[in-house]
Amino acid sequence: MKAVGLVVFTYRASIFLFRGLLGLDRVDQETVARARLKLIILAFSLVFVAIGGRLAILALTSDPNGGRGGGTDAVASARPDIVDRNGDVVAIDVRSPSLFAEPKRLIDPDETLEGLLKVLPDLDVNEVRARLNSGKGFAWLKREITPAQQRAIYRLGFPGIGFVRENRRIYPDGPTFSHAIGNVNVDNQGIAGLEKYIDNRGLADLHLAGLATDRQQEPVQLAMDSRVQHAVRDELLKAREKFKAIAAMGLVVNVRTGEIVSMVSLPDFDPNMSNDPRDNAHLNRLTTGVFEMGSTFKSLSFAMALDSGKINLSSTFDARGALSFGRFAIHDFHAENRVLTVPEIFLVSSNVGTAKMVLSLGVEAHKAFLKKMGQMDRLRTELPESAEPIVPRRWGEVNSATIAFGHGIAVAPLQAVMAVNSMVNGGYLIPPTFMKRSEAEAMQVATRVLKPETSDKMRYLLRLNVEKGSGKKADIPGYSVGAKTGTAEKVVNGRYSKNKLLTSFTAVFPMDKPEFLVLVMLDEPQATSETYGYATSGWNAAPTAGKIVERIAPMLNVAPRQNAPMAEQILRDMQQKVAERR
Repeated sequence: MKAVGLVVFTYRASIFLFRGLLGLDRVDQETVARARLKLIILAFSLVFVAIGGRLAILALTSDPNGGRGGGTDAVASARPDIVDRNGDVVAIDVRSPSLFAEPKRLIDPDETLEGLLKVLPDLDVNEVRARLNSGKGFAWLKREITPAQQRAIYRLGFPGIGFVRENRRIYPDGPTFSHAIGNVNVDNQGIAGLEKYIDNRGLADLHLAGLATDRQQEPVQLAMDSRVQHAVRDELLKAREKFKAIAAMGLVVNVRTGEIVSMVSLPDFDPNMSNDPRDNAHLNRLTTGVFEMGSTFKSLSFAMALDSGKINLSSTFDARGALSFGRFAIHDFHAENRVLTVPEIFLVSSNVGTAKMVLSLGVEAHKAFLKKMGQMDRLRTELPESAEPIVPRRWGEVNSATIAFGHGIAVAPLQAVMAVNSMVNGGYLIPPTFMKRSEAEAMQVATRVLKPETSDKMRYLLRLNVEKGSGKKADIPGYSVGAKTGTAEKVVNGRYSKNKLLTSFTAVFPMDKPEFLVLVMLDEPQATSETYGYATSGWNAAPTAGKIVERIAPMLNVAPRQNAPMAEQILRDMQQKVAERR
């Protein structure tokens, strides 16, 4: 009843209001006429306001050269410059003419097509003919033509043919930054790499709203260094050719801030050219590729063991013979067949010793440690492209034993680098970034994952491995390099192949106060006469990393020292710090 009463009240009130507005309740006819006139004026005013608003929207969003829809008819909008850490431009917009037609204004489409082909012989004849005969108000014919081509077409004098000056993305360094920067489509919108990240950060919304104009936009400054990037790429190109590898990868990271100073994945591509994104050269192996990292992954096993407090540098493990799990057995590449101390296991890269060390702490502790070190989840950076690590569904002792020396788990190389950084920077896991970041800013996003003394011990082991172990070919005088080699057999048809190797080398310098990490990876390198028939990491990835360190250290303001600290000095300093804490 209450609802019915409310409806009746609303109806009567509406009638009363309407009659009052029209003046129907008034006796004076002149007053009624004036009221009706006001209502008519109000109605026409609302109509004109609506039309004016629509025209204003069209004026703001339409192109002055003719009507355009969305999609491929969009005019390329402006993008901010991208500069390296020193302010050098690595991506910039330039203005270039694009050719369009107004088919409904053409006098003879066939004659027009014939004339255009004389200037632009690469035009798709069937497609352009269809557009010229479409009768539409606007149709693109060719984006990004040269000024000389524009002048030649202009001289033809065809009505209904015009030009629009659009923003075109230019990459001055060609393929050098391709996998980090990515590229854009014909409408100047990011489709990969940091270009896509910029759009995801809000530029895409400006494009859709038609507000990404040519007004000055703040440059995007990267942590990357153009000089270092060129040096790393140059050395990787040489190594790939020398060792006939199918691919080569390199990273340079600031271990204190997580800044990615250089990232190279070969083969690469030229973002200035039209490319097929499905091409192998577009694969960024450092973020979207996942690999079994081999013995470089042993560093995590040693960090876990030393951080547990149950194992120290003087602990020993029996490496006599293989470690068996039923019909499955783990062997050493160069078996020592004796009891080894922890530093000796690291130096000879003993699979058996490393596996026994990890198993002594338990499977669950191993899983928890790798989770803490960021190796079990997808790594997120500014790059949209990333890959999920491949981990065992069922994880038992045999899995922990193989994962201890880098087989049985596949991660993105940048992911593994993040963990190694924490082993030398005092124990902080810092998410990597392509943007400039200070040490103070890094500490705000860092997580302590290792004790400071564990980091000190790892620095000692890494430096010792370059002095006396498999990293000798990266021992650049004056820079106190520490490193770990890794050689992993690739899986082919479900089985490990002894002839197809993935070699990696992680180098850190200077080891008394680490600043930078260099990762070098070669996919299927071949033996040469210089390597005496060996294709393992110490013979190809290690010397390549050494050359990179030698070239980039001066660029990064790391000066060589005559008395660079040796492993024993690092150990003494560590022991002194422990004594002071006590």
